[in-house]
Amino acid sequence: MPPRVLVIDDNRANLDLMLYLLRAFGYAADGVTDSRAGLEAARNQAYDVIITDVLMPELDGFAIARSLKEDVRLRETPIIAVTALAMAGDREQILSAGFDGYVAKPIEPHAFVQQIDSYLPEHLRSKRG
Repeated sequence: MPPRVLVIDDNRANLDLMLYLLRAFGYAADGVTDSRAGLEAARNQAYDVIITDVLMPELDGFAIARSLKEDVRLRETPIIAVTALAMAGDREQILSAGFDGYVAKPIEPHAFVQQIDSYLPEHLRSKRG
């Protein structure tokens, strides 16, 4: 069974790129452009990892991470921030907000799937060289 991934990003082009890359490497990937729909999907489906943009309208990635980490059923699911935030202290702020890691924008296609793979349990990781 392929790893299941949820991607939440209000920017359609970024969302489509991430979904394309994940699916091309065999992931079962779902995507939403609305943060509230993302929370609902995370609560209604079992995902192995959740990827979310940080800067979004309505609920930002920080609110999503806090909400998911407060849910006892989702607490152990890795949550990865995708962000253009690159100022001093941003990494620490992202990790202290409940994210398990982050991927910098712009997304580097050759490295993206490998980065996401590293947050999966060993038995779900890709066997690519």
